[in-house]
Amino acid sequence: MESRNLQSAAHIGNLSLPIHESPAMPVITTIQDLKEIYARRVPQMFYDYCESGSWTEQTFRENITDFEKLRLRQKVAVDMSNRTTATQMVGQDVAMPVALAPVGLTGMQSADGEIKAAKAAEAFGVPYCLSTMSICSIEDVAENTEKPFWLQLYTLLDDDFTDRLIQRAKDAKCSALVITLDLQILGQRHKDLKNGLSAPPKFTVKTMANLATKWAWGLEMLGTKRRFFGNIVGHAPGVSDPSSLGAWTAEQFDPTLDWTKVKKLIAKWDGKVILKGILDVEDAKMAANVGADAIVVSNHGGRQLDGALSSIRMLPSIVDAVGDKIEVWVDGGIRTGQDILKARALGAKGTMIGRAYVYGLGAQGQAGVTRALEVLHKELDMTMALCGRRDINDVDRDILYIPEDFEGRWVGN
Repeated sequence: MESRNLQSAAHIGNLSLPIHESPAMPVITTIQDLKEIYARRVPQMFYDYCESGSWTEQTFRENITDFEKLRLRQKVAVDMSNRTTATQMVGQDVAMPVALAPVGLTGMQSADGEIKAAKAAEAFGVPYCLSTMSICSIEDVAENTEKPFWLQLYTLLDDDFTDRLIQRAKDAKCSALVITLDLQILGQRHKDLKNGLSAPPKFTVKTMANLATKWAWGLEMLGTKRRFFGNIVGHAPGVSDPSSLGAWTAEQFDPTLDWTKVKKLIAKWDGKVILKGILDVEDAKMAANVGADAIVVSNHGGRQLDGALSSIRMLPSIVDAVGDKIEVWVDGGIRTGQDILKARALGAKGTMIGRAYVYGLGAQGQAGVTRALEVLHKELDMTMALCGRRDINDVDRDILYIPEDFEGRWVGN
């Protein structure tokens, strides 16, 4: 696929991103198109890891369907020239208000997946966030990219490991730390348990039979040395190989996490900090008080507390409460550029996408991530224009029809 620098292109009026296809490639016009290829190409256990939630998956589903309840206000006879989707997220210039969210095991969706995703994001002009539970290490990504990326940090019991991980991120010139707050204990994800998805994965007869049908994926994985958690194996005490990884990870998530500990982590980093996993107004206020630069309204993609409200439904009340004190972003359920526009209209300064880019990565590698970003950008740009806006920074709630019962507000006794 022809490479292009889309960061500067995002400033050009009437931006249209043509999607070039070879005769042998299917025409990709939506994220769903990429998802269908992804489902055929990647082993079931890794597809299910991406495409699942906890318990009944109610929150996982509603993250997507609640976007559909927001309708757009069409405007005509307005100047649609010289459009731009460019803005900033925590002071960083971005081609559109999107960052690639931290996703664990990305390097099992496609060989060297974190490197491929980071390079695609860099070329497009949006931030990339590396997960603590990545296959490629911090150093791997830094060696293969030119611009700073972000590191996501889980709050762990091993303070020494955490300190070393933070220092490794500093040495790699990471420009922001994303601290995930909603994984003190691991939500029960039935598909992962049935598939034997663990650290390291447990390969059942059924899993092995499915793997045997994914020969293209398998050939790619045979061609890389990066198949295990690069940030942990060889760095955490007692974890010298994949066989010792499971016991360590099972014991490391910190159930004692409180705001005092969050504040200490922010001080250790001494740079831009984003707190991910906020789904409550009072928690948002605490996040603003401890000195974070941004928060992500998030329910971990519906993979933690099933029955929680969708991220987009909780966004307006959190923006109303703290939007003048801290940058508010949102993730969960974003599958179209229209979803990005709706989030921006409800007050989100930025969004994070996970599954949408993983579909592209699993389907077509780095080119698939680029394709996903192109699709989202084109939808965002065209919809913004048809709603009568030329600059993403001028988008507000006036472009939406919002149901009276849409906003998530807790009513106490």
